[in-house]
Amino acid sequence: MSQFLDSRQPRRLRRCQLSVPGSSAKMLGKAAALHCDGVILDLEDAVAPNAKVEARGLIVEAMNGLDWHPKTVSVRINDVDTPYCHDDIIDVVSGAGPRLDTLVLAKAKSAQDVMFVHLLLNQLEAKLGLKRRIGIECLIEDVEGMLNVEQIAACSDRLESLVFGMGDYSASQGMDLQHIGAGSDAYPPDLWHYPRFKLTIACRANGLDPIDGPYANFRQKDELLIECQRAGVLGMAGKWAIHPDQVAIAEAVFSPSSVAVAVARKQKAAYQQALAAGQGAINVDGVMVDAASLRLQQNLLDRADLIGM
Repeated sequence: MSQFLDSRQPRRLRRCQLSVPGSSAKMLGKAAALHCDGVILDLEDAVAPNAKVEARGLIVEAMNGLDWHPKTVSVRINDVDTPYCHDDIIDVVSGAGPRLDTLVLAKAKSAQDVMFVHLLLNQLEAKLGLKRRIGIECLIEDVEGMLNVEQIAACSDRLESLVFGMGDYSASQGMDLQHIGAGSDAYPPDLWHYPRFKLTIACRANGLDPIDGPYANFRQKDELLIECQRAGVLGMAGKWAIHPDQVAIAEAVFSPSSVAVAVARKQKAAYQQALAAGQGAINVDGVMVDAASLRLQQNLLDRADLIGM
């Protein structure tokens, strides 16, 4: 029997998750003071190989010693094909497990990759007597991972989200781009439509949050806005950021407006009254409302409740 009263992972806001280098005590301090949905303390790409051991210690010290304001605090660990992954997990969980919300596995290629992290967490949580279950998030950032995304999404009840890491993914597919997350004039449609769509379907079928990857040129706020909107229309729940200036834009795009929330609540109330009267479809302010349209509105209301609107 599980040591946890409820093995289900909690629902979390992921409108924007800010990635922060784990090797910088200064940046870790700034991240702790941010009022945002989540921060990702990075042990992977943002940390040089000869600095990874020290970065683990900095992250553990920061997690234990600072007053963290982000709603979720996560650590991105190196992928399972590296010599760093198992020590990343052991050191961070042993040092700061009670303060850790999720581990973010880089370059997940298969369900077996995820289960390695899952089983090691099982062992560590039992050994350390942790009472709060640590979740897993996975970066899908190469063609092999995208081919296996359905199996990855279904493999672990610790999984909370999959993130489309378009930087490494574009290199894996041999794409010709100037900036991570950018489109291309040579391909006028949305360059990222297929992988975003595929990942989102796999996530939604398994109750996970589909998250879009970062836009590298953080000075181009108009382009960031467009990429957030494209991801949001497809059903993605949020976007990663690499700079604090990107957070407000992403959080705004992935939040429903107060007007939309009010309309949704009015339609839901009217529809519930209609059902009680034996009606299956009704007119609310000139808009037909039925079971299908209410499912769309319920998605919006669920997000509003999570935000506290």
